Amino acid sequence: MHEPATRPEDLGRFFVTRANAGDVEGLVALYEPDAVLATPAGPAVGAAAIRAAFVRMLADRPTFTPGRPQPILRSGELALTATRLDDGATTAEVARRQPDGTWRWVLDQPRFAVPPMS
Repeated sequence: MHEPATRPEDLGRFFVTRANAGDVEGLVALYEPDAVLATPAGPAVGAAAIRAAFVRMLADRPTFTPGRPQPILRSGELALTATRLDDGATTAEVARRQPDGTWRWVLDQPRFAVPPMS
């Protein structure tokens, strides 16, 4: 059993911990069953596609470092989370409060802004 996110702020921290552990199922648990994850190959829609994307992503055992969480924007049951990564890229995710009070991502754009190459 994976620890659930009781606040939207937990999701990014759990992502880094679980990705570094190679815990694909723990990563999938951060998302709603019909969530959408942006990937270089196109959107991964739903748990099975997100699982497959993480299997590919973690195959070479990359190391993830925590970025700088950005202020969270909340509106009712939704929260916009974002993290500034060390290379200047930024993530953006939409989380939704679940009926049990925990939070899971609905939409995830892992890298949407990368500084221009010099």
